[in-house]
Amino acid sequence: MKGKRKLVAAAVGVGIAPLIATALPGVANAHGYVSSPPSRQAQCAQGWVSCGQIKWEPQSVEGPKGLRSCSGGNARFAELDDDNKGWRATRVGRTVTFTWTFTARHRTSNYEYYLGNQRIAVFSGGNTQPPPTVSHQVNLGGVSGRQKVLAIWNIADTPNAFYACVDLQVG
Repeated sequence: MKGKRKLVAAAVGVGIAPLIATALPGVANAHGYVSSPPSRQAQCAQGWVSCGQIKWEPQSVEGPKGLRSCSGGNARFAELDDDNKGWRATRVGRTVTFTWTFTARHRTSNYEYYLGNQRIAVFSGGNTQPPPTVSHQVNLGGVSGRQKVLAIWNIADTPNAFYACVDLQVG
Protein backbone atom coordinates (compact mmCIF):
# COMPACT_ATOMS: atom_id res chain seq x y z
CA MET A 1 0.00 0.00 0.00
CA LYS A 2 2.82 2.38 0.95
CA GLY A 3 4.62 1.74 -2.38
CA LYS A 4 1.40 2.32 -4.31
CA ARG A 5 0.89 5.73 -2.64
CA LYS A 6 4.42 6.77 -3.54
CA LEU A 7 3.81 5.76 -7.15
CA VAL A 8 0.54 7.72 -7.29
CA ALA A 9 2.18 10.77 -5.67
CA ALA A 10 5.04 10.64 -8.19
CA ALA A 11 2.61 10.37 -11.11
CA VAL A 12 0.58 13.34 -9.85
CA GLY A 13 3.78 15.37 -9.39
CA VAL A 14 4.94 14.63 -12.92
CA GLY A 15 1.48 15.47 -14.27
CA ILE A 16 1.12 18.85 -12.60
CA ALA A 17 4.75 20.02 -12.83
CA PRO A 18 4.30 21.48 -16.36
CA LEU A 19 1.18 23.35 -15.21
CA ILE A 20 3.00 24.87 -12.26
CA ALA A 21 6.01 25.79 -14.40
CA THR A 22 3.92 27.68 -16.93
CA ALA A 23 1.96 29.49 -14.23
CA LEU A 24 4.98 30.78 -12.29
CA PRO A 25 5.84 34.45 -12.90
CA GLY A 26 9.11 35.06 -14.69
CA VAL A 27 9.16 31.69 -16.45
CA ALA A 28 9.59 32.08 -20.19
CA ASN A 29 6.98 30.00 -21.96
CA ALA A 30 6.89 31.80 -25.27
CA HIS A 31 7.34 32.96 -28.12
CA GLY A 32 8.86 33.26 -31.62
CA TYR A 33 11.89 33.85 -33.84
CA VAL A 34 12.99 33.79 -37.48
CA SER A 35 14.10 30.25 -38.22
CA SER A 36 14.78 30.67 -41.96
CA PRO A 37 17.07 32.10 -43.12
CA PRO A 38 18.62 31.38 -39.74
CA SER A 39 18.48 34.41 -37.45
CA ARG A 40 21.28 35.09 -35.01
CA GLN A 41 19.38 33.33 -32.22
CA ALA A 42 18.71 30.35 -34.52
CA GLN A 43 22.44 30.17 -35.23
CA CYS A 44 23.09 30.16 -31.47
CA ALA A 45 20.52 27.40 -30.92
CA GLN A 46 22.18 25.31 -33.64
CA GLY A 47 25.60 25.80 -32.03
CA TRP A 48 27.00 27.53 -35.14
CA VAL A 49 28.08 30.55 -33.08
CA SER A 50 29.11 30.46 -29.44
CA CYS A 51 26.44 32.30 -27.44
CA GLY A 52 25.19 32.48 -23.89
CA GLN A 53 21.67 31.83 -22.63
CA ILE A 54 20.03 32.51 -25.99
CA LYS A 55 21.25 29.07 -27.12
CA TRP A 56 18.52 27.52 -24.97
CA GLU A 57 15.72 30.00 -25.69
CA PRO A 58 15.95 31.45 -29.22
CA GLN A 59 12.26 32.31 -29.06
CA SER A 60 12.67 34.67 -26.09
CA VAL A 61 14.13 37.86 -27.59
CA GLU A 62 11.31 40.05 -26.34
CA GLY A 63 11.32 43.75 -25.55
CA PRO A 64 9.19 46.88 -25.71
CA LYS A 65 7.80 47.79 -29.13
CA GLY A 66 9.74 50.36 -31.13
CA LEU A 67 13.31 49.17 -30.52
CA ARG A 68 15.85 48.65 -33.32
CA SER A 69 18.24 46.18 -31.71
CA CYS A 70 18.85 42.50 -32.32
CA SER A 71 18.57 41.81 -28.57
CA GLY A 72 15.26 43.65 -28.16
CA GLY A 73 16.97 45.64 -25.39
CA ASN A 74 17.32 42.46 -23.32
CA ALA A 75 20.70 42.56 -21.53
CA ARG A 76 20.73 38.74 -21.21
CA PHE A 77 20.95 38.53 -25.01
CA ALA A 78 23.23 41.54 -25.70
CA GLU A 79 25.65 39.39 -27.72
CA LEU A 80 23.04 39.33 -30.51
CA ASP A 81 23.87 43.02 -31.06
CA ASP A 82 27.57 42.24 -31.68
CA ASP A 83 28.08 42.45 -35.46
CA ASN A 84 31.62 41.04 -35.08
CA LYS A 85 30.61 37.76 -33.42
CA GLY A 86 31.08 35.60 -36.54
CA TRP A 87 27.47 35.32 -37.68
CA ARG A 88 26.99 33.24 -40.82
CA ALA A 89 25.43 35.15 -43.70
CA THR A 90 22.95 33.22 -45.85
CA ARG A 91 23.36 33.72 -49.61
CA VAL A 92 20.17 35.14 -51.10
CA GLY A 93 18.87 37.04 -54.11
CA ARG A 94 17.05 40.36 -53.94
CA THR A 95 13.89 38.70 -52.63
CA VAL A 96 13.97 36.64 -49.43
CA THR A 97 11.34 34.50 -47.71
CA PHE A 98 11.56 34.90 -43.93
CA THR A 99 9.92 32.18 -41.82
CA TRP A 100 8.91 32.77 -38.21
CA THR A 101 8.58 29.78 -35.87
CA PHE A 102 6.36 30.23 -32.82
CA THR A 103 6.40 28.41 -29.48
CA ALA A 104 3.55 30.54 -28.10
CA ARG A 105 1.29 32.32 -30.52
CA HIS A 106 0.17 35.77 -29.46
CA ARG A 107 -2.38 37.79 -31.35
CA THR A 108 -0.37 39.75 -33.88
CA SER A 109 -0.48 43.41 -34.80
CA ASN A 110 2.10 43.17 -37.60
CA TYR A 111 5.54 42.06 -38.72
CA GLU A 112 8.16 44.62 -39.76
CA TYR A 113 11.45 44.24 -41.61
CA TYR A 114 14.28 46.80 -41.54
CA LEU A 115 17.54 47.28 -43.42
CA GLY A 116 19.47 49.81 -41.37
CA ASN A 117 16.96 52.45 -40.27
CA GLN A 118 14.71 51.93 -43.29
CA ARG A 119 11.58 49.80 -43.01
CA ILE A 120 11.50 47.69 -46.17
CA ALA A 121 8.34 45.67 -45.49
CA VAL A 122 5.35 45.41 -43.17
CA PHE A 123 2.77 42.64 -43.05
CA SER A 124 -0.49 42.79 -41.09
CA GLY A 125 -1.15 40.12 -38.49
CA GLY A 126 -4.88 40.91 -38.54
CA ASN A 127 -5.01 40.98 -34.73
CA THR A 128 -5.22 37.18 -34.87
CA GLN A 129 -3.17 34.32 -33.50
CA PRO A 130 -0.76 33.02 -36.15
CA PRO A 131 -0.32 29.37 -37.15
CA PRO A 132 2.84 27.58 -35.86
CA THR A 133 4.90 29.14 -38.69
CA VAL A 134 4.43 32.25 -40.84
CA SER A 135 6.42 33.21 -43.95
CA HIS A 136 6.82 36.58 -45.66
CA GLN A 137 8.44 37.32 -48.99
CA VAL A 138 10.48 40.54 -48.70
CA ASN A 139 12.08 42.50 -51.54
CA LEU A 140 15.44 43.88 -50.39
CA GLY A 141 15.54 46.52 -53.12
CA GLY A 142 18.81 47.41 -54.80
CA VAL A 143 21.18 46.40 -52.00
CA SER A 144 23.99 43.91 -52.46
CA GLY A 145 26.76 42.43 -50.36
CA ARG A 146 26.53 41.64 -46.67
CA GLN A 147 23.36 42.99 -45.05
CA LYS A 148 21.62 42.66 -41.69
CA VAL A 149 17.82 42.55 -41.63
CA LEU A 150 15.98 43.26 -38.38
CA ALA A 151 12.68 41.35 -38.25
CA ILE A 152 10.09 42.40 -35.66
CA TRP A 153 6.91 40.59 -34.57
CA ASN A 154 4.65 43.19 -32.94
CA ILE A 155 2.22 41.62 -30.51
CA ALA A 156 -1.38 42.90 -30.42
CA ASP A 157 -2.23 41.91 -26.84
CA THR A 158 0.92 43.15 -25.02
CA PRO A 159 3.15 46.26 -25.25
CA ASN A 160 6.02 44.04 -26.43
CA ALA A 161 7.53 42.76 -29.64
CA PHE A 162 9.91 39.95 -30.56
CA TYR A 163 13.16 40.74 -32.38
CA ALA A 164 15.41 38.76 -34.71
CA CYS A 165 18.39 39.83 -36.82
CA VAL A 166 19.22 37.87 -39.94
CA ASP A 167 22.60 38.17 -41.66
CA LEU A 168 22.47 37.90 -45.45
CA GLN A 169 24.86 37.92 -48.38
CA VAL A 170 22.82 39.51 -51.18
CA GLY A 171 23.67 38.97 -54.83
